[in-house]
Amino acid sequence: MTINTAVNTGRVISIRGSIVDVAFADSLPERHSLLKTGASQQIALEVMTYLSAKLVRTIALTSTQGLARGSIVKNTGHPLQVPVGEALLGKMFNVFGETIDGSTLPPTQWRSLHASPVSLGDRATNTEIFLTGIKAIDVLAPLEKGGKAGLFGGAGVGKTVLITELINNVVSRYEGVSIFCGIGERSREGAELYREIKEAGVLNNTVMIFGQMNESPGVRFRVGHAALTMAEYFRDDLHKDVLLTIDNIFRFIQAGSEVSGLMGQLPSRVGYQPSLATALAELEERICNTATGSITSIQAVYVPADDFSDPAAVNTFAHLSAAIVLSRKRVSEGFYPAIDPLKSDSKILTPQVVGDRHYQIAQAVRQTLANYEELKDIIAMLGLEELAQSERKIVYRARRLERFLTQPFFTTKQFTGLEGKMVKLEDALAGCDRILHDEFTDYPEQSLYMIGGIDEAKTQE
Repeated sequence: MTINTAVNTGRVISIRGSIVDVAFADSLPERHSLLKTGASQQIALEVMTYLSAKLVRTIALTSTQGLARGSIVKNTGHPLQVPVGEALLGKMFNVFGETIDGSTLPPTQWRSLHASPVSLGDRATNTEIFLTGIKAIDVLAPLEKGGKAGLFGGAGVGKTVLITELINNVVSRYEGVSIFCGIGERSREGAELYREIKEAGVLNNTVMIFGQMNESPGVRFRVGHAALTMAEYFRDDLHKDVLLTIDNIFRFIQAGSEVSGLMGQLPSRVGYQPSLATALAELEERICNTATGSITSIQAVYVPADDFSDPAAVNTFAHLSAAIVLSRKRVSEGFYPAIDPLKSDSKILTPQVVGDRHYQIAQAVRQTLANYEELKDIIAMLGLEELAQSERKIVYRARRLERFLTQPFFTTKQFTGLEGKMVKLEDALAGCDRILHDEFTDYPEQSLYMIGGIDEAKTQE
């Protein structure tokens, strides 16, 4: 992308909320250029489009309070930039690359928010499982290295806990880097997550960046790109594996819709911006793996009114390689993590990628749990004794599988008193396989609850 380095000035022509029109007598600034105005250059504007040979339309990234027609606008000659490098680890930033946790940032390199996705020729073509050490995910909805997973869940079902545990496991297993991007986050949620990550001891390998709920739609629309710019540096320059967690990708789409409306564009279906698919693809397609590093993304996804045909949901699903659904029903039953084994799925759960054994075990686990779900009504009305012997076996297996798929987390040790467990994929598969073959029928169900590998059941018998 060519940047106009000439530092020329313009004047404010009109102000309508977050939209500011600026006239330039000389050359116009490049699209996406950062402009500064206000008494002390504290108001930041981003060039969005051209209205004429002398006029640009910009969106304010900060409050326009105190701005007036005729105010001088300075072209910085570069787009919005964020810092990159190892100095970022352990710190919290806003979209301008400023620390918001009271820390100071040493001199470092700065890069533009806007970058092209890695070309197809430079991407790694092999599909590899991104192991998390969490049984329910690795067995039933494996993540793809360099892929994108959607995390569906309402309030209080363990979304943040699961994200924190994934960050912990990636840091310890891959010696990787975790970047948390809060789009439209509440300040309270951000502060709580910061404390939890700090208490879990993984803050030194984590970067946090927020476009908060009270900030302008321009900021919320750009913070995802800022996080990706940081992630791309760790992947391409430092050759690390990066876990990028985004909460919430729907709020990115919502911010884009707000910007589009402010810019005067005609809305598309259900009131979304006409460029919805393009805007989302510009963000999502930058998430991939190369021969030397990877960016794996886990994105919280809000589905408006539980309508999966909503354009926001449809366009997001097109980019996801795995869907992890958290269930409030499982929370009420005490199963943590509260991952719904029947609704969660992954596109890479095929014999060609994970192998025949993994595929067959995962399908058998799903089938057993689905059969148990169908039998629950009969059990509730008539009791377990009325079932045939073969059906009773299904119930025994399913109840043990449900408990075996629970797991104590490192990040919840201070609440549960249980030591966290990371379980190898082979151990998780072996445990499920042995339960399916009725090896643990004589064991109490509780002996399989909140354990790591299946052999731990014997010590709790």
